[in-house]
Amino acid sequence: MRKLLLFLLFTILVSVPVVAQDTGTIVEVAADNPDFSTLVTAAQTAGLVDALSGEGPFTVFAPDNAAFEAALAELGMTTDELLADTEMLTRILTYHVVPQRLPAAELVALDSVSTVEDSTISVSVTDAGVRLNDSALVAKPDIIASNGVIHAIDAVLLPPDA
Repeated sequence: MRKLLLFLLFTILVSVPVVAQDTGTIVEVAADNPDFSTLVTAAQTAGLVDALSGEGPFTVFAPDNAAFEAALAELGMTTDELLADTEMLTRILTYHVVPQRLPAAELVALDSVSTVEDSTISVSVTDAGVRLNDSALVAKPDIIASNGVIHAIDAVLLPPDA
């Protein structure tokens, strides 16, 4: 019952996203948010800016800067080391992208989503909120872009076998 109430509350809170008249692309919206500066730098380094600026639609689970710092510490890597490994960086980033627009109201009804990286991410509604792979929490849903939607998350998701 508690999960159902949380699901309903979350759905009500995010079912009517505010859309600006001149919303930019996912890359433009992320670049305008200082909390996503590491993500934007990583996307530039991996050569994904043009793809994520394309028509879409996309859903991006966007780790904030603190999430990247925590992941790098856990992996024992520096930002420079991660950025230097463009193959791994590309896998990690494309694992955060779903090739369809999934606002939170639709996301919460799913058990999993397929990513551009060609793997899946599990989705669950918990007492804490919406979790991805039982680890990352959707901290701010429904950041609207002209070519999709961004859901800010509090952890970096690693693709299977990464």
